[in-house]
Amino acid sequence: ERMRQTPQLLQCLRNQVFARLYFAQTINLIGDALTWVGLALLAFELAGKNAGVILSGALTLRVAAFVLLSPLAGAIADRFDRKRIMVVTHLARMGIVCLLPFVTQAWQIYAIVFALNVFYAFFTPTYTATGKTDYPQAIALSSATFQLLGVLGPGLAGGIAAFIGARQVFFLDALTFLIATILVVTLPGQLKVDQNQQSIRTVSRTLQDIKEGTTRLFSDASIRYALAMQLVASVTGAQILVNTVGYVQGTLNLGKVEYGWVMAAFGIGATLASVAFGYFNQRLERTTFIAIGATLITVALLPANFASFAPLLLLWLVAGAGQSFVNLPTQTLIADRIPTDIQGRVYGAHFAWSHLWWAFSYPLAGWMGSHLIGQTFFYGSLIGLVLLVAIQFTLKPQSS
Repeated sequence: ERMRQTPQLLQCLRNQVFARLYFAQTINLIGDALTWVGLALLAFELAGKNAGVILSGALTLRVAAFVLLSPLAGAIADRFDRKRIMVVTHLARMGIVCLLPFVTQAWQIYAIVFALNVFYAFFTPTYTATGKTDYPQAIALSSATFQLLGVLGPGLAGGIAAFIGARQVFFLDALTFLIATILVVTLPGQLKVDQNQQSIRTVSRTLQDIKEGTTRLFSDASIRYALAMQLVASVTGAQILVNTVGYVQGTLNLGKVEYGWVMAAFGIGATLASVAFGYFNQRLERTTFIAIGATLITVALLPANFASFAPLLLLWLVAGAGQSFVNLPTQTLIADRIPTDIQGRVYGAHFAWSHLWWAFSYPLAGWMGSHLIGQTFFYGSLIGLVLLVAIQFTLKPQSS
């Protein structure tokens, strides 16, 4: 049973157009992670222990640009040749990223991050242009990759930054956009939606879809529980993404290389967990995985403010595993429990809601990083534990 299931998710890659788009998206996400880790190191250069404030601001802007502009980008993408839109937006992002090595002030970081994500918002809607063949699998694969690389990417980028240096990371990042552009340019023909086949997607129509998807998300007990647990993973995960650089370089007085390794440990934990999830998928209930994941990441944070370098590596390994155990089962729950014809809307709504959790979690982590210096992971863990216990008692489904 399990052997048959894995290839099924990958069957959509037989569609040549989708396969190239998918690899372009994957390269994009790796580039995104490089941007992010480079930004963390840059923020520390500019603000020292207050790097978390700059980082949380930049990450909040990123999420806001994404959530606010995706519907608009979707509406524009329905009217024009998407291939051209993607080439232009990729090249624009490549140019913008090349500005980052020359940044000297915090406001420049904010401006560049916002500009990057204005263009990034146009990438996501392009998936709907891949035709309706294997559509649910295509969405499921994209979502799973998005979730996985969200955790894996910073780890991978951390390892790379450790070797080539902080500001050089951005040039490598620009290269990922160039590769993605080449993949898009080689797509056959135009990617224009036949207007008769699809009603024009306006902003109000997109909001209608999100509303309908949200109703479905919240009416299924297991998915509602999973989405609530993603809030726990966001609150605790944001602490790691925002405040690790200040802790490693500021408190422990270590360098960029050590920061790179700590983030790499986070990514390795995520990878190991996704392999384990693939293996035990049929044996444990999805909601059990999610509960284990939320517990792991919350508990990993608890002693982190008192950890030296080696224990921190281990804690972040556990935390990365926790993130994957929360995120991946949520994707498969949607694929299993939602009728095929409305899965697109439900994934869209899930995307909006899970980003909303991060939009709340990043500023919280930034505020805690500047006000609770030396205790931010500890208090972040306590907030996570309170949420975890509350969700477990109020929303845990009877049986999944």
